[in-house]
Amino acid sequence: MLGGTGTLFYRYWKKIASLIVLGIIFILLVNSAWFLKFFYPFPHQNLVIKYSSEYKVDPYLVLAIIRTESRFYSKAHSQVGAKGLMQIMPETGEWIAREIKLGDYTEDKLFQPQYNIPMGIWYLSYLDKVFKGDLPKLLASYNAGERKVKKWLNEGIWTGKLQDIDQIPYEETRKYVERVLFDYQVYKRIYKKSC
Repeated sequence: MLGGTGTLFYRYWKKIASLIVLGIIFILLVNSAWFLKFFYPFPHQNLVIKYSSEYKVDPYLVLAIIRTESRFYSKAHSQVGAKGLMQIMPETGEWIAREIKLGDYTEDKLFQPQYNIPMGIWYLSYLDKVFKGDLPKLLASYNAGERKVKKWLNEGIWTGKLQDIDQIPYEETRKYVERVLFDYQVYKRIYKKSC
């Protein structure tokens, strides 16, 4: 009888030890940059680095936005009409093309990374200046539009502070800001030595 209890006790602790070892392996994997790169890729690296440097935008922020906006699918098309990797609205694309003097612009070029990425990064640079480097405001305006964010701020609907993100009237925009900020931190952690 005692031998049976000892065997049962041994099997119980063997299972616990196995679970602990598996848990440690899982934690090491999840915290490994090598493993995380499968979920947080860095496609179009040359374009992102080049234009992030040119327009003085953090490349990790660009990656977080592209991941959130399109999951790196260049032919992405939203229900409201945003297009490409950085999900640029056609009318915003036209305006950006005029601002950066892109003479051969057509709406279909929003699906081409060599146009979409520089245009999106320029637009982030523009919003960064408008909101004086305030990241939550910049991200909210990238998602909901500059005019809407200014209206929320002017009318006291949102303080513009990250801790008051629940004041943002659009649930999609609240989730967007949180998701991009999370992905931004992950990208910085994984690739900080790359750029």
